[in-house]
Amino acid sequence: MAASRLPLAALTLKQFLQRQRVLGMYRDLLRSIRKVQNESDRRYLRDWAREEFKRNKSETDQDVVRMMITQANNHLEDLRKSLALAGC
Repeated sequence: MAASRLPLAALTLKQFLQRQRVLGMYRDLLRSIRKVQNESDRRYLRDWAREEFKRNKSETDQDVVRMMITQANNHLEDLRKSLALAGC
């Protein structure tokens, strides 16, 4: 019998979908950060976002991940509002 080509720790459908939401949130956040006019602010925000996502990369508790997605969404909305007020 042939060995399975699936990795030993394959994601469940729920984990996969949650991972896609996190990656989408990360991309949206970085896209919005690119619109910040001030170079030092843009660099600070980009580094902050990267560090936060890296720091929480190994989190496996789905409730905690869901809470972090909500927080990231709130940060993204705040950033978009600030950019809209600044006329960006």
